[in-house]
Amino acid sequence: MNDTKYAEVFPPGEFLREELEARNWTQLDLAEVIGKSPRLVNEVILAKRAITAETASALSKALGTSAELWMNLESVWQLSKLSAQKEDIAKRAKLYGKFPVKEILKRGWIADTENLELLEARFLNFYELPSLDQDPHRVCAFRRKNVNDTPTSLQLAWLYRARQIAKKAVVSKFSPEKLRRCFTEIKPLLSAPEEIRRIQGILSETGIRFVIVEAFQGSKVDGVCFWLDENSPVIAISIRFDRIDWFWFTLIHELRHIANGDGKDAAVIDLDLVGDDSDREDINEVEQRADKEACEFLIQMDELSNFITRVRPLYAEVKVVGFADRMNVHPGIVVGRLQKLKEIPYANLRKHLVKIRYILAQSALMDGWQIALPSD
Repeated sequence: MNDTKYAEVFPPGEFLREELEARNWTQLDLAEVIGKSPRLVNEVILAKRAITAETASALSKALGTSAELWMNLESVWQLSKLSAQKEDIAKRAKLYGKFPVKEILKRGWIADTENLELLEARFLNFYELPSLDQDPHRVCAFRRKNVNDTPTSLQLAWLYRARQIAKKAVVSKFSPEKLRRCFTEIKPLLSAPEEIRRIQGILSETGIRFVIVEAFQGSKVDGVCFWLDENSPVIAISIRFDRIDWFWFTLIHELRHIANGDGKDAAVIDLDLVGDDSDREDINEVEQRADKEACEFLIQMDELSNFITRVRPLYAEVKVVGFADRMNVHPGIVVGRLQKLKEIPYANLRKHLVKIRYILAQSALMDGWQIALPSD
């Protein structure tokens, strides 16, 4: 195999141009001498047409060179172009192997370009990397004990998009005292879906960067808690389920992570917060604590237990709504808890699991669902 690498290769048209200049010939002069069209000569000089054996023979006779000279120049030029193409293919393969390029470009998180060098630079900037030889920072904590601390490429891309947006957010200075006040301010909002529009402002005043990024299909990401630095906590959620019960549990769960100081050493990625896998026995202690605190904040556990004891198994809608009123929460929150505890089927009372994404879209930093925030 010939692995010869040429330091700098020029198309044969460049040499032909020099030959004409040395003789003070025009392109038209050469065309008349070799009996070819002026267009052919022009295209050869501009590297738009390859030199054939016939043309090489004509040039050799007109310029006093060998036909082999022009054929060799053409071969070296063509091989150099193939070599560059092979390098581009290798670079593109490495880029696609390391990142979910297609999905990221489709979301508009990175602007597409035909310039491979520029595309690579944009991906390195997105993942905060100096070169493709290094991997993105993957230190994450997961919900289950037996889950490897290595997110999938889609989960990692989602996390970095959340970081990208969070860095641009303008918030007040964070303090534990503000966080305690934040819980107090949130409590009255639980009864009315429309009050969810105030969440962005409350969290911003608390010093918490709050972003919403649509999850990739199949990634199972619900939320994440991480810190840009010691005083810059971030909460990102996906609204994987557009329901009021999912929203409040996920948000309070992530807020409890911040209150407990979680996520400072490793981003806490929460998968399957709501669903059949959310209460497995292998849930780690950090997650169990955040789960318990979130449930207690939304509905006091002793109150819910007393309600279940009194009403089970006939959960009439009027009783569920009455209990929600007494707890000052939306009925959907009660329905969600009863479904989670398998007290009622998931098909029951679903009209109370109202959608909230359209409310959040009025004020929150939201990326996805055809809403695209500016990229770097």
